[in-house]
Amino acid sequence: MPLQRRLPKKGFNNPFKIRYNVLNVKDLSRLEAGAEVTPDLLREKGIVKRRGPIKLLSAGEVASAFQIKLDRVSKAARVKIEAAGGSVVEL
Repeated sequence: MPLQRRLPKKGFNNPFKIRYNVLNVKDLSRLEAGAEVTPDLLREKGIVKRRGPIKLLSAGEVASAFQIKLDRVSKAARVKIEAAGGSVVEL
């Protein structure tokens, strides 16, 4: 049997890859209007369960203005938040 068939087939695992916790804009409706959204607040309210950095994505609509302070924010989510009168700061 050829050597390439005898060796185990294992893929590459990048130990330096950053795995973000995903938060959609529609999930902000669970918070009170005008709240300052931080990673600690999201974990306290149970919206984000796992440890690690959080990225805000643009799925859904924003009803009120929020002050967002997260690790990453997509461009479309930033536009939606600022259009509603809120502000975005990336940590």
